[in-house]
Parts: sequence; structure tokens; C-alpha cells
Amino acid sequence: MQTMLKALIFDVDGTLADTENAHRAAFNAAFAEVGRDWVWDEALYTRLLEVSGGKERILHYWRSIQPDLKDIGGAGVRDTVARIHEIKTAAYERAVQEGAVQLRPGVLRLIESAWAAGLRLAIATTTSPVNIAALLRAAIGPDWPHFFQVVEDASTAPEKKPNPQVYLQSLRRLGLTGSECLAFEDSANGLRAATSAGLATLITPNAYTAHQDFRGALRVLPDLQGTTVAHLRSWHSDALQRRVA
Repeated sequence: MQTMLKALIFDVDGTLADTENAHRAAFNAAFAEVGRDWVWDEALYTRLLEVSGGKERILHYWRSIQPDLKDIGGAGVRDTVARIHEIKTAAYERAVQEGAVQLRPGVLRLIESAWAAGLRLAIATTTSPVNIAALLRAAIGPDWPHFFQVVEDASTAPEKKPNPQVYLQSLRRLGLTGSECLAFEDSANGLRAATSAGLATLITPNAYTAHQDFRGALRVLPDLQGTTVAHLRSWHSDALQRRVA
């Protein structure tokens, strides 16, 4: 019996919405607020996005410019990173509330049509719950959790992509196998995480990830505009047939 498509699992940043410029501006605002002269321009931030997770990105950058960074007592550096990230998160949330971030083309229509067609929807992201709620509340409305049966994020899956933890936990909570789902990602790290969990993956690159290697993706699309549930069912079926062959 052929395995049917039962669920769609979405990454958030860069996939559901072009969030990275807002995130970058929020990081820079946080650095200024705590008195750091750090400025992440687009070229630098493009490189830093290869590190998943905001706190991890801050720490990676700090160590790159200060290789002898020491954390006496084990708390000072971590506390500073956590404080910067807290300020950054608040700045990002304000930006979203002010309309600085929109869903990417075709995303909302596909979510609504997939839900109406009986597909289950989930989120698998390394971003924070606050960031998810801010974005989807602004884009979909206060009832956004109605669409998503499962939300796995930085608070529930601490191992960052390309580690597949967030996808494995999403599948476990859905009670499904990877072959019954499709993943939606925008980055090479996300692709590696999803495929490692057994998920065929659609990629919609953005300006920050377009240069990355997406070999192994089911499809690489400019966006989800015009993508229908019928397309997804067909592509999913094709992927399963290729696995069998």
C-alpha cells in the first residue's frame, strides 16, 4: 500500500517569512544598547547564518573576534550572551508588530488549503517561541495555533540544525514517519536536518541562503506562490517512488 502524505512540517525564519533583515537589525540594536561596537552587515550576517540559533551565533561571532575569550566561573560570557539575546528578541518582536515582516508569497494560501484538505501541520524551528508567536500572530492572527498541531522550537529541541532533533521530535509528537510528511526549509542546515530525519524537503531559498548547496532537496522553488496541495501530493509520491527504485 502506497504511503500517503499526511503532514507538512515548516521551518520559520526565512521559510515562512523573510525575517532575516529584521533579525539582523534587532541584533545590531541589541549590540548598541549594551555598549558593544559590533555591527553585522549583510555579508557578515550571511556567513553567520551558517550557525543555527541566535545565542549560538552571538557566541560564535564573539569568539571569532576575541579568540582568547575566557568565561571565568562559567557564567559571565553566557550571561552576557543571554542578555544580548533577550534585548534582541524584544527588538525583533517590536519590528514584527510594526509590520516589518510579512509571510512569503504563497505561504498563507498553502497553509489554509492544506489544513482544509485534512493535512496536519507542524512547525520545526530553532528559533524561540516568542519569535514564532510574534510572527504568526501578526501574519495569521491570534488563532494561529489552531492551524499547527505541533510546534517544536528552541525551547523544546535545544540541539540546533543540522542536528535532526527538532524534526525527530515533531514526527514523534505527530505519530508519523518521515515518509508520511514533507518538510519546508530555506537553508542547507535545515535541509540536512530534515533529510536526516527521513523527510523529503522543499526548499525556498532567500537572499541570505541562495548560494548554499541544496543537493538532495525534493524541489527548489523561488517561493510557494502557486504551489497547491495537489502539487505536494504528486511530488511526495514521486519522492517515495524514487526511494523504492
